[in-house]
Amino acid sequence: MKDLFDKIYRDKGPLGKWASQAEGYFVFPKLEGEISNRMKFQGKEVITWSINDYLGLANHPEVRKVDAEAGAKYGSAYPMGARMMSGHTDLHEQLQNELAAFVKKEAAYLLNFGYQGMVSTIDALVSKDDIIVYDVDAHACIIDGVRLHMGKRFTYKHNDVESLEKNLERATKMAEQTGGGILVISEGVFGMRGEQGRLKEIVALKEKYNFRFFVDDAHGFGVLGETGAGAGEEQGVQDGIDVYFATFAKSMASTGAFIAADQEIIDYLKYNLRSQMFAKSLQMQLVVGALKRLDMLRTMPELKKNLWTIVDALQSGLKERGFDIGTTQSCVTPVYLEGSIPEAMALVKDLRENYGIFCSIVVYPVIPKGMILLRMIPTATHTLEDVRETLDAFDAIRDRLKNGTYKRLSASVAAAMGQS
Repeated sequence: MKDLFDKIYRDKGPLGKWASQAEGYFVFPKLEGEISNRMKFQGKEVITWSINDYLGLANHPEVRKVDAEAGAKYGSAYPMGARMMSGHTDLHEQLQNELAAFVKKEAAYLLNFGYQGMVSTIDALVSKDDIIVYDVDAHACIIDGVRLHMGKRFTYKHNDVESLEKNLERATKMAEQTGGGILVISEGVFGMRGEQGRLKEIVALKEKYNFRFFVDDAHGFGVLGETGAGAGEEQGVQDGIDVYFATFAKSMASTGAFIAADQEIIDYLKYNLRSQMFAKSLQMQLVVGALKRLDMLRTMPELKKNLWTIVDALQSGLKERGFDIGTTQSCVTPVYLEGSIPEAMALVKDLRENYGIFCSIVVYPVIPKGMILLRMIPTATHTLEDVRETLDAFDAIRDRLKNGTYKRLSASVAAAMGQS
């Protein structure tokens, strides 16, 4: 019999094998200072395009004041216990009611964490006789939720409605045999590429197929749609979304999440979500802070306006200079380049050390081999000067990538990894 840890000693995984070269700089980096458009990285000021603080609320003085006052009043423990047992309060109910109204649903229910809540919601919505059909590029939290499902599940090609319909035909035949139902899952905005899910087209398929629609709108909530209610509002199909999910970790710059649906569905879920039934209630400081943030989303449209000024300047500037930003339809701004993982490391180090630009780097296995994705998150705190500096820096690093500079610089990294 093998030692359970043998596989760990032999294979650190596709990302873990780079740990000695990457950790502390390329992965698990340490940004310092107040959350803002400019922070410190290894003692140097950098323009930060890697913080999910879309509306600039993380360090907003009104938000910090409310957070501090709530912390002083309630501490970081209150309320103790799970919601069903001893952790329920009027303020939890108030936040749920206000969130439901904001996203135009009958009811909502708070979740302690987005990832945990998504996994648990999928688990609660389906039984072994049901079939799940979901986008192949769905976020890891969706994939992990689907893994818990004891029944059949099918993926459809990313944002491909024809592929979805073929899988709905398969799922329908199977559901007729099992006596179950069908759950379709998409994201409102796919966080890596920035593309909106094809929500309008998916909702239209309800006229032909019998399914329920679950949308993860983590990157759309607060920033898309006329009122900020998200991708469903943006596409005019919020009513067609049966279960709506969003997190506080993006536009709300906090911790927590929620689901929203018809009252009867929420009543069912709150009695069957294991991750909430058996976990401590969302602490009061976060609840009070979320109420403040939600109020600012409703009453300060200039936050979203400022954000989109920066988004439009950055994305149009990149396209004008010939960069490939894919088909993003959101704030998420990907820049696609060609190169190896060692070249990507050299490029990003140059970008941070010599140009003062900090953005996230994504490589294989998240994207295909030979590709480099630089993922940028514009926020309302960025300035047009930040955009200009960044565009000039990207011109420079693209030239160095093309002329082989990073290939030469990365040779030592490749050699250390035993690669040619």
